[in-house]
Amino acid sequence: MSVPATALTVPTSATARRNASGEVSIPPVERRAVRVYGEKSVPAEGLVRDDTLAAEVPVALVFNGVSHAVMMATPQDLEAFALGFALSEGILDTASDCRGIEVVSIAARDAGLPDGMPGIEVQLDISTRSFERLKDRRRSLAGRTGCGICGVESFAALDLTPLPLPPRDWIERIDLSTVLRAFEALPPRQTLNREAGAIHAAGWATIEGDLIEVMEDVGRHNALDKLLGHLAQTGQLGEPGFVLMSSRGSHELVRKCARLGLSAMATISAPTAMGVRMAELTGLRLWGLCRAPRAVLYASGA
Repeated sequence: MSVPATALTVPTSATARRNASGEVSIPPVERRAVRVYGEKSVPAEGLVRDDTLAAEVPVALVFNGVSHAVMMATPQDLEAFALGFALSEGILDTASDCRGIEVVSIAARDAGLPDGMPGIEVQLDISTRSFERLKDRRRSLAGRTGCGICGVESFAALDLTPLPLPPRDWIERIDLSTVLRAFEALPPRQTLNREAGAIHAAGWATIEGDLIEVMEDVGRHNALDKLLGHLAQTGQLGEPGFVLMSSRGSHELVRKCARLGLSAMATISAPTAMGVRMAELTGLRLWGLCRAPRAVLYASGA
């Protein structure tokens, strides 16, 4: 049904809602009325339709009561996200350094945020050793979906020191047919992106190319951290396989994988030059531009 242009007020769905226990819960997508122009058979004044948008929520990562970073993320799989972030950023050495995780949704007013923009705290109880080390190198971070190093104060704080991976006797098996097989299976598993678009995916595939795990988030780093956290939770970090990403191959994605001992990555878009150099220094096998029937091998791996 078309309506005059002056009548559209673009109503929004509630960003946060109360669950049965009275706590604030935040869905990963929301519905919103939009006006569409330019389609065939759509009148000049446009047509009002419902659209599905990805949620992007400030998520504070709190370690032993101290807030360390605030990331803009999709409010789903946040325990895995927090664990993966803590491991891939070197805050924790192993998953056992985390004694417990609690996710707490906070209403916008209580979080000091604008109306309709609630926040989430993910509270981690970590070992004394890990917390003391974190305090020694703690810095203010303000994470955004487009950048993995926001808030650093010096070149040294970038933490670009490569972490060499051990040789893998199976690395050559991550070949063209293997990566393309995994990518072929990815779109049906991107359930949130199918609804809303604008959402990245990080997947885990076997050395045969079987896609077995997929995590989604508006940020590519967040999606990878969710995947890494899930692999740590399920004891899969030490198994042969590779990561696939619906993004470019940037240096911080390579660094995160290498830090946790993952030796291969394939991305649907091209890598950056720094991403390739990081792969060369760590010994990570890096495929890019994985769009059937072709893909490009940028770094062969150890």
